[in-house]
Amino acid sequence: MKHVIFTLSLLALVSCKDSKNQDTKTETIEHSDDTKNDHQNHETSNVYANAWINEIQNDNGVKWQADTPTNEGVQQLQNTINTQSASTLDDYHKLAKKLNDQKNFVVKNCTMEGPSHDNLHIWLHPLIEKIDALLKAETVEDASKITASIKENINAYSEYFE
Repeated sequence: MKHVIFTLSLLALVSCKDSKNQDTKTETIEHSDDTKNDHQNHETSNVYANAWINEIQNDNGVKWQADTPTNEGVQQLQNTINTQSASTLDDYHKLAKKLNDQKNFVVKNCTMEGPSHDNLHIWLHPLIEKIDALLKAETVEDASKITASIKENINAYSEYFE
């Protein structure tokens, strides 16, 4: 239920096409150290998992029709995650920056609407969190685990969209 509420909130805040010409404002909320640590632990566990698979749906048993810019952007993400190798923390951070740029291409150029768009966001939101976590990773071990989760997330796209 938390994931549904969070996803709906995200959908209200983020839109693919409409945000091109609008400035967005992000508020920072300060937390106590204990709350911040609990939140970070929850975020860390989410970046290793692919719980979004329990929320996403097919279009009456078939794949959703995605627009060309989204498919092209995801193809770039797939090429990057499947061909880039990283062994140092710096390598992982460079990979994260490249993935982030490609993810931004998808967000900025998407023209999808309706249920296909809603399901795209179910797939996309965890990917955004994972890429952000990889950008902030502090150990090679953590970065490696996050990268594996990102790879699963990106490669699962073709199971739900065409």
